[in-house]
Amino acid sequence: MKFLPYIFIIFLIGLIQQVKAQDTNAFEVPRSKVVDIKDPDSERVYPLFIKLPRSYDKRKEKSYPVIYLTDAWYSFQVVSGATRLLMNSGKIPEAIIVGISYSKGSRGSSSRIRDYTHTEDSTWKYQTGKAKQHVSFIKNTVFPYIEKNYRVNDSRTFVGNSLGGLLGAYILFTHPNTFNNYILGSPSVWFKDNDILKVKMKTSLNQHKVFISVGANETLELDSSQHDMVVGAKKLKSKILGSNHSNTEVKLLTIQGANHETAFPTTATQGLYWLFKD
Repeated sequence: MKFLPYIFIIFLIGLIQQVKAQDTNAFEVPRSKVVDIKDPDSERVYPLFIKLPRSYDKRKEKSYPVIYLTDAWYSFQVVSGATRLLMNSGKIPEAIIVGISYSKGSRGSSSRIRDYTHTEDSTWKYQTGKAKQHVSFIKNTVFPYIEKNYRVNDSRTFVGNSLGGLLGAYILFTHPNTFNNYILGSPSVWFKDNDILKVKMKTSLNQHKVFISVGANETLELDSSQHDMVVGAKKLKSKILGSNHSNTEVKLLTIQGANHETAFPTTATQGLYWLFKD
C-alpha cells in the first residue's frame, strides 16, 4: 500500500502532460484574438473575436474594410473559413473580421434575444427589445475601439443571421449610415407579428448595398415549423425598395435545398462576394 501515493503521482504527471499536449495541438484561427469590451451603459462585457488580413503586418501603409458579425461563436468560424480563398485569390478585398459575441455570464440564447430584438414581446421567456441599446454599444464603444487599435478605412459591413438579420434590418431602418453594406441572412421578420415591417425608415442618400438571403425550404410546407421565412424575406426586400433609400441596391437570394440551419454559410460566401466583387 505504501507505493500507492507514488503510483498516483506518476499517473497525475502523465495526465498533466497529456493535457499540455492537447493544448499545444489545439487549432486556432490564424491571426485572430479575443478582446473583452465593456458596454458602459449596461456594464455587460462582450468578447470581440478579431481576425486580421494576411497582409496586415507587411503592408503598414494599407487600411482595411471591416466586416462585423453577430453571433460570433458561430459566424466567426464560418466567415473566417469562407473568405479565406476569396481574399487570397483577390475575388474580394482583404478585410478585418470582427465578431461580436454574447455578453459574459448569460446564455447565448438570452443574450441574442435581448440584444437583437427591437421591441418588447412579453410572450417570450427571455428579455426582449434591447436592440437600440446594443446598437448604441456597437456605434459608441465597438467602433471606436476597432478604429483606434487597427488600420481601418470607412467601409463597414454588417452580417447577421436569423435574429441577427432582424437586428441588421432594424439598424438599416433606423440608423442606416451605421454600415455601408448589410447581409441579412434568413431574417426573423416574423418577430412580434412582423413588427419590423412597421418601423419607419429614415431617409438616407448614402449608397448602400443590402444582400438578403433565405433557404428555399424555410417555408411552412417544407422545413419551417412556425414561420414562412421566404415570405418574410420577400416582404423585407419590398419594404426596402419602397423606401426613400434611392441609392440602396438590394439583392434577394433564395438558396435551393437549404433550410434555416444550413443556409448561413452560403449566405456569408455569396453575400460578401456580391458586395465586394466590383
